[in-house]
Amino acid sequence: MTRRYRKRLRRRLPPLSYTPAVRLLIVAFYFPPAGGGGVQRTLKFCKFLPEFGVDVHVLAPDDPKWFARDDDLLSSVPAGTTVHRARFFGPRSSLLQEARSGRSGLRRAAVEARYAYERALVPDKVAPWIATAAPVGARVVRREGIDVIMSTSPPGSVHLVAEAVAAASRKPFVADFRDSWLDSPHRTYDRVSVRAKRRLVAGMARSVVTRAAALTAATGSIAQELAAIHASAAHKTTVIENGADFDDFEGLRRTNGDRFTIVHAGSFFGQRSPRPFLLGLQRLLARRPELHGKVAARFVGTLRQSDRQWAQQLGIDGAWEELGFLPYRDSVGEQRAADALLLLIPNADGRGDTVLSGKVFEYIASRRPILASVPPAGAAANLLRSLGAAEVVGPEDSDAIASALERMVDRWSNGAGLPDAEYGRDVLERLSRRSRANDLAEVLRRVAK
Repeated sequence: MTRRYRKRLRRRLPPLSYTPAVRLLIVAFYFPPAGGGGVQRTLKFCKFLPEFGVDVHVLAPDDPKWFARDDDLLSSVPAGTTVHRARFFGPRSSLLQEARSGRSGLRRAAVEARYAYERALVPDKVAPWIATAAPVGARVVRREGIDVIMSTSPPGSVHLVAEAVAAASRKPFVADFRDSWLDSPHRTYDRVSVRAKRRLVAGMARSVVTRAAALTAATGSIAQELAAIHASAAHKTTVIENGADFDDFEGLRRTNGDRFTIVHAGSFFGQRSPRPFLLGLQRLLARRPELHGKVAARFVGTLRQSDRQWAQQLGIDGAWEELGFLPYRDSVGEQRAADALLLLIPNADGRGDTVLSGKVFEYIASRRPILASVPPAGAAANLLRSLGAAEVVGPEDSDAIASALERMVDRWSNGAGLPDAEYGRDVLERLSRRSRANDLAEVLRRVAK
């Protein structure tokens, strides 16, 4: 986006400097130096809310013990954002399968015991933070003259923190839902213990939904879930989708290389799997052997050990590589440099239809072509089709993936490469993180009255 257009965009969404500032405390567990996709929604609110008359404070853990750490993101926290920290004594996050790897005997038993403890925590493994965060939050509200408390999940425990702080301070709170709390597409509910825990969490969710002064949801489907939890949510929920910060890609240059490179950004967990794509890549290389050495898939994130071992048996080593977790700035650099981007959303028994993650908008901001292996009638597919930004195929259809990838490679091989996507000004404004912050500021002003 050009500087001239950014100035025009700011004129169309003028700062509300004439309105008395709203002092906001955001309760967020994932906040720099934690990295990963879940950090960006909160961080962008911190960046843009002050333009709309909101003074931002953040309550975050001293150390979230999160596997993705990005110290570089600390420099992205705006100077006007005041960050308060509360000790976290809970467990360190890692994938069970990875933690088990290479362990046996007593060491493996210790890992299993730790994960049994984590699974027993209600509503989630961040629950121990409630005891330390709630009193710190209450002190911040009194000392800083906070008008509104806002919690953003996951994890769901942050809503219990905000609920407690609001009750102690008699201030309103807003609960922001980035993902589903009760019906995650990455969780299975076939075990009796999981269903029993879900019933307990549903009671907590009902309390949060009924006591919150307002609710915000990243998708319409999440808003519908909130209304199903309690009827009162229907009239107090505002859908504020994730957005694109085109500034993050400003100045990142790219050149066409001698290999077609497709990049997937994000780690694999739950039901998200690289296997259908890798099988499609194998099938493409089998029928087009001349493409060996000319096509490469790069995974910016961590594969599960089982997926890594499975991929190594396909006989396509050299056509894929795992880069592991990268700092945000390096990740967007990889996306911008790619010939195409790979988006993977599982069907998850129909729950994948509702997923419209921040990664979708980040890909859009990169302007690179997208191979979207997603539910064909889902929210992500519909948005990308409306923009003409992607080849959309089903999540488990390896043959369709191979064909879509082949079409992209053939277009790339004409020597000019694949062009950037072009979006109109109305699209840029509609999808911008700044517009989303304006929507949130309206909710906060209404609640603070």
